[in-house]
Amino acid sequence: MELNNRVREFRARDRLSQNELAQRIGASRQTIALIERGDYSPSVVLALKIAEVFAVTVESVFWINKEESEPDE
Repeated sequence: MELNNRVREFRARDRLSQNELAQRIGASRQTIALIERGDYSPSVVLALKIAEVFAVTVESVFWINKEESEPDE
């Protein structure tokens, strides 16, 4: 399974830099870059903070993409 996100899209919509978003949620700019690239899955708390900044649901920002080859759980 892969966690996908729309963080970069929402940042562009709200005209926020990675650094500005990071400051608002108490993370580093590098963490935001890793999340956007899909190289890091944020904690539930961090995901909730990101969604709160954008005033959307967590599901609007993050979703799981199941690979077809994986069995259903």
